[in-house]
Amino acid sequence: MASRTGTVGFDLDMTLIDSRPGIHACYRRLAEDTGTPIDADAAVSRLGPPLEWELSHWFPEDRIAEMASRYRELYPTYAIEPTHALPGAADAIRAVQELGGRAIVVTAKNRPQAALHLTHLGLEPDELIGGLWAEAKAEALRAHGASVYVGDHTGDVRGAHTAGALSVAVPTGPIGADELRAAGADVVLADLTEFRPWWKAYRETADTRTAG
Repeated sequence: MASRTGTVGFDLDMTLIDSRPGIHACYRRLAEDTGTPIDADAAVSRLGPPLEWELSHWFPEDRIAEMASRYRELYPTYAIEPTHALPGAADAIRAVQELGGRAIVVTAKNRPQAALHLTHLGLEPDELIGGLWAEAKAEALRAHGASVYVGDHTGDVRGAHTAGALSVAVPTGPIGADELRAAGADVVLADLTEFRPWWKAYRETADTRTAG
């Protein structure tokens, strides 16, 4: 297991990357293919939960698995190219690694699609774990010894606390800073451009406690 002070977990969508344009395009194509009205604007306004949760707003339960499969077939063509990294994303990962730590990505998105985004954008975490949402993220955070989990959603706050990790929140997704604080976030940064100085100070404090 990695050092508890040296491993940081990051969420993907709306924490490291702005995937809204690509996901919007993917939902529009799914709507065209199926003849089902899908409000793509609404869908991208609430990113975070698993794909099947969003699809349940538009399709009956007995079609969700089929539609999830179709969506994932469309995803590489429609969702990767329009997606961009959020400010500070690459630097936040490097900040952890440059101080001898490990940066891991823990996301509800399935791993193959998440990996496509990381490769396309040149983001290089030490590990990628997909298919985990909210409290279930604690499984990966514990397994990798993460002391901090950075995310944009109240589900990320719950995942961090379930793992016994510090919750660092960024209001770059659908949830505002006040709601993230109310949900129990231990630290709220404006965005990931503020992560490097925060992480440096956090590590220095942790090292001082260890030395003492």
